[in-house]
Amino acid sequence: MTKPGMLVVRIERCVGCGRCALECAVAHSRSKELRQAMSEQPRPKARVTVEALGAYSAPLQCRHCEDAPCVAVCPSGALKKDAPGFPVLFDRELCIGCHQCVMACPFGVITMDRDGKHALKCDLCIERLKVGEQPACASACHTGALVFVTEEALVKDKRKAAMRDYLVAIEKAQ
Repeated sequence: MTKPGMLVVRIERCVGCGRCALECAVAHSRSKELRQAMSEQPRPKARVTVEALGAYSAPLQCRHCEDAPCVAVCPSGALKKDAPGFPVLFDRELCIGCHQCVMACPFGVITMDRDGKHALKCDLCIERLKVGEQPACASACHTGALVFVTEEALVKDKRKAAMRDYLVAIEKAQ
């Protein structure tokens, strides 16, 4: 399995194409193929949405909070987080359709399935992660607006950026 990680959104790169949502729906379909998924009943539903935010667009999906409010309020145990850094996972069979998770989510990204009786949320494409692949939304994003990174890689990138900023400041001061 890929190391635990997170989706990082680079809003300045998003063009609002919606490919992340399309690939998410296909990845969560029974067939895993676009053409066949379009005729499935019920049609697969994306766990990511792209919304306009002023002059920008941004993909929105579960942030897999470390202290997830949705997990805390779920009376049936349908939502759980196995370990720090791992995604908040959902068990449809345990869901009683109470909407508590939808109301508790601080990001408004948990929705109800097409049947209206079960919650629907991003699972970071856990099945893809188990075989070393990235979440479908991240692998589909050709502009780099949505990327999957490990915590270590994110920290390393931040250190590099801080060092570059420091060197630029030194050069300007000279």
